[in-house]
Order: sequence, then structure tokens, then C-alpha cells
Amino acid sequence: MESKTVLSDCMLCVWDCGIKITVEADKMVKVEGLPEHPVSKGYICPRGEYIPEYVYSPDRVKYPMRRKNGSWERVAWEEALDYAAGKLGKVKEQYGGKSLAIFCGSVGVENIEVAGFAQRFKSAFGTPNLLSVENICYRSRILARQMTFGRYPMDYPPDARCIILWGHNPDGSKGMLAEMIRAKSEKRMLDLITIDPKRTELSELGLHLAVRPGTDGAIGLAMLNVIINEGLYDKEFVEDYTIGFDELKTHVQQYTPEWAAEITWASASDIKAVARIYAQSKPACIVQGINTLDQHVNGLQLSRLLSILQIVTGNVDKPGTWVTIPFIRLTDLRIPIDEAPIGAEQYPLFYSLWGRKSPYGIATLFPQAALESKPYPVRAGIVSAANPVVTFPDANKFKDAFKSLDFLMVIDPFMTDTAELADLVLPACTFLEKAGIAYVYGVVHGEPYAMYHRKIIEPVGESKPDWWIWSELARRLGLGEYFPWQTEEEVMDHLLAPSGIADKLKETEMGIYFDKQDYYAYKNKKILTPSGKIEIYSKTLEDAGYDPLPKYVEPAQSPLSTPELAKEYPLILISGARRKAFTHTQMRHVPKLRALEPEPFAEIHPSTCSRYGVKDGERIRLSTRNGSINMRVKEQPRLMPGIVAVPHGWSQANVNLLTDMEVRDPVTGYPDFKALLCKVEAI
Repeated sequence: MESKTVLSDCMLCVWDCGIKITVEADKMVKVEGLPEHPVSKGYICPRGEYIPEYVYSPDRVKYPMRRKNGSWERVAWEEALDYAAGKLGKVKEQYGGKSLAIFCGSVGVENIEVAGFAQRFKSAFGTPNLLSVENICYRSRILARQMTFGRYPMDYPPDARCIILWGHNPDGSKGMLAEMIRAKSEKRMLDLITIDPKRTELSELGLHLAVRPGTDGAIGLAMLNVIINEGLYDKEFVEDYTIGFDELKTHVQQYTPEWAAEITWASASDIKAVARIYAQSKPACIVQGINTLDQHVNGLQLSRLLSILQIVTGNVDKPGTWVTIPFIRLTDLRIPIDEAPIGAEQYPLFYSLWGRKSPYGIATLFPQAALESKPYPVRAGIVSAANPVVTFPDANKFKDAFKSLDFLMVIDPFMTDTAELADLVLPACTFLEKAGIAYVYGVVHGEPYAMYHRKIIEPVGESKPDWWIWSELARRLGLGEYFPWQTEEEVMDHLLAPSGIADKLKETEMGIYFDKQDYYAYKNKKILTPSGKIEIYSKTLEDAGYDPLPKYVEPAQSPLSTPELAKEYPLILISGARRKAFTHTQMRHVPKLRALEPEPFAEIHPSTCSRYGVKDGERIRLSTRNGSINMRVKEQPRLMPGIVAVPHGWSQANVNLLTDMEVRDPVTGYPDFKALLCKVEAI
């Protein structure tokens, strides 16, 4: 039997690790890590290893499926697209273009084809409402850093002497970083600090600071208090390249380590030790956890606070710090539209700085538009590469909103929980059944590297690439002029046209470095902030009516802010920790991955289990003021007492039945997933 090896990248999560694929008889049979890949260096997680089981899963949606009399019926593509166009056209005629909301899963740089065509269709149709996971994920930190630096510097820890893992456990989410940390620690080349309510395995290699969920701001402000008052800051860098240091110095005097100790459950001596090690061990790099700080009621300012720590210690644009990464130039598929999306009025700064440019609406306000017609009625929805009834807060409200629509269509390789509510489900290709451009490495790894992602296998069933689905739907709505491409090659050539490296990129399976690291950008380039300097004190925030310097904000639900609620719900719930076997709601249908984690569980410290009469392996009822779910307990001595840690992404015990959207970050609209009050009961 003829066998061939093909090099590619894994797009099952944002890291895009290099992979080596064995194909026999035009079928993928094996996936391995790619040692020659300059970023992942041979690392592969269980998800990557079991890509064949994912792609060839019997649970794939292989054909267009239409709901009829409460059941699913298979229909031809022509009929499915005509049906969708008819429904969307009717909604547009009755309510206007903006009555359509499009949900797109990952709209970042690892998903250019999916997001780009969804954005183009949105504007061509006449709706401003592209609603994405970036309303609850990652965008907050990008905006915070752009406001502060005038650009987005990325943490680049390989050359660091000191690394702070702040709410980040690479063993569960970024394995190549975990391997690098262990290698450097073995050679005594690293001072490692972890700030986390859980004592991870990596934390054993250095100093661990356990903190009450939601109080990270107190830790950061107290660290600044120590660094500034003890003269450990980079005076030359602060004086030459920043604005607002004097205001910061005055501001942090109130935030002493002793004050922070009372709030955070950490000791003042440990807070001081962390501050001193970080300030004196250079170069130093804070690696911010994926959404552990963003998903709070003060998330944007928490991300700003980490930026300020890097700034005052001079850990900016130098090897082993936060560095500026050049971006590959691709064709922008977006079409300008004058209409403002949902949330533009409530979150004007976020919209003006990011939403207008992208443009995106605020997804957490979608249920209000669908159920209450505020600010206007949304009556149709298209969901692409997303499962919002599981991943967004207050899941029941999202479910009710989708059920209320006149028409709902889902584009996905699998029948998700959201797809089960749809009128029409269209089968999309997985990443190995179509071409793409992998250039995420700069944004998440700090490497100016890109790969041309080739189609490896033929689509399963009648699955189609996203660009084709959007294009064919547009043509049926009379919008074909915006989608002139007929082949995948035409699409990729159009996207790569401005890059200047299209031919070179296509010539190699391995990918290429398209530029070099842009160190010391603050010296070599104008800083693109209003002041022309790195802004510790943000005039942009001040002019918009927000705090120009980060201040401590207690979680909306806590023993301190809501003591009466804490009497009924005495424990603190954190959700969303990454699991090696799964990516959000994906991969649970893969038997070998499901065997690694057969069901969801609530991690609770043994002393807390004993106090509330629950035992390891037993089923409990976990409740917040928003709802209840049942699941098993896993005693976890590494977790702080008084905390319940629950994974997200499970249909069987959806933690987002417990979360809500009532309190959100005032700038970005991000909800709080990381510090809610809860209770447990044995059942």
C-alpha cells in the first residue's frame, strides 16, 4: 500500500504545533510531532495525536441537514442553500439587514478563512453584527496592551531569566512552553514564579503564590508598591520612554503588601519576595494565562496592570521580555459598514478602539436583542465554528434567544448543542480538508513565522470549506459581486497577494520566517499612542470616563462585596481551566480522548470536602444564584481550600448554567467566569 508523509500544522487549538501526517490510500492514518518545527519542536498533545479519530469520527455531519417536523432530513446542497437564502431574504425584507447576527468561533489569526469570509458576508448582507468568542476571550488583553504601548507586544519567554506564570498552567494548554520551562529549570537558568489558586506541577520548580480568585489586582498593585518604594524599577527606561510614572508612584502608596495580604489570602512576605525576584532577575517575562485575568469585572485594567509591571522594570522589547512582532500582510476581506453593532452604545470605547475597526458587536447582549428587540430586533442567526449555548455565560438565556429566532443556521463539522437548535446545519470541512494560512505564531508565540497550510485529504462526505459556503449563499442573495473567487487556489492567492512571500511560502511544507524579531522598537520607531510615549497613565481611558490607572476592584460576588450572598453560597467558583484532552467544546466525541477524562468533575480541596460532607468520586449538586448542575467531586489537595474549580465545554454538566452576564467589565463588556459564589451539596 502506498504511503506518504506530509508536513502540516495542527489547528485544533491556537498554538498551531507542527505535525507530521502519514497518509495511506488517501486516508490519514497517523499524526506525530514535527521535531524540525521551530516553534513546537516536536511537541504534540493528545488532541494532535488523535486527529485521525477526530476527522473520521462517525459523529461528523456529512451532509446538509434540514429540520422538518421536529426531525432532521438530509437535503442536497442546492436545496439547502436556496432554503437558507430564502429565509434570510425574508428576514431582511421584514426587519432590515441588521436583524441578522453572525456568531463566529475563533476569529483570530489562526482562522483567517472562516472569520474573513464571515466578516465579508456580514457587511455585504448589511448587518454590523458579527458576534464572536473574542467578546469573552483574549481581545481584552490585546486592547489593554495596545492602549498602553500603541501596539501589541507579546510575551516571549524563551530567553527570560525570570518567568511569572500568572494564572497560567502550560501543562494543560501550552505544552511546548512547559517543556521549555522544565529544561531551563534543570539547568538552573530560570527563576520561576506561579501566581495561581492551584499549586500546579510546574509551581514546584519555583515560588508559588496562592491567591483568592479575583484578587490578582491587589497582588499586582502591591508588587508595584514594593518595586517603586524600594527603588527596583528601571529609572532610565521610565524617564525616557513613558508617561505617568509620578502619578503611578503616588497611586500605589495605598496598596501595601500588608493590605493585599488581607484581601488575597497570600502572605505579605511572599508578595514582597515575588516583587523583588521579578524586579531583580532580568530579563523577566510575565506570561498571562488565557483569560484568567480578562474574564473579570475589571479584566482590561488587570491586563493593563501586568503591562505596567513589565514597563516599570524595563522588561519591554528586549529578548526574554514582551516583544513587538511584525505581522504578515494579508488581504483584508472586510467591507466597511456604517451601521453600529449590538453593544456599540453601551461600550463606546471598546467599539471605537476595536469594534469599529474589526468590526464586532458585544455577543453577551445578543439575547437581549433576540428576546427583547433591544436596541433593535435580531431575528436570524448564523453560527460558524462556534457553540455559544455551551461556551457563553447564562447558557439558558442564550438557548432561549436562539430558539426564538425566525431562522437559525449552523456551519460546523459536528452536530453541536447549538446546531441541535438550528433549522439548517451545513457540514464544514475540518482544517486538513482545505487549504489555509497559519500565521498565528507571532501573536501567541512571539515568532514572525508562517506556514502555508495545504489540503491533506478529501472532505468527508459532502463537507465544504467555509469560503465556498459563504460565497454560494451570497450569490443566491444577489451579493455575488463581493465573492468573485471560484477555487480554493484563487482564495489563497488573493489572501496572500500583499504579503510579498506567497511563492516562497508555498514552496516549503515547513513554513518560513517572514521577518526578524523587532527588538527595541521603542527606540527605533515612534510609539503609536496619543502622547508618543508608553502610557502608564492612560489619557485614552481618562477621556472616556474610566480610571487612567489600574485600581483594585473587588469581585462582584465575594465574601467582602456581597457578604449576605456569601452566607448562602460560601465557596468561590472558578471555571474554564484548559484540559489537555479537549479544546473548549470540541473533541469529546473522540473515544481515546474521552478515555482520558470520561466525565466532568469539580475539583475541591479535601478539607472543604470534609466540611461540606462530600467525598471523592461522589456526585454533588453545585449551585450559584443562577442555577445548578450535578457532577462528581475530585478531591484536589493542590487547590486552595474554599474554592471549586470546574471545567467548561461539557454538555452534561455545563458550568455556564451557573454563570451570568449581569456584571461586566465596564470597558469591554467581558463577563466574570473566574470568581463567582457557589455552594455544594451531596446528592
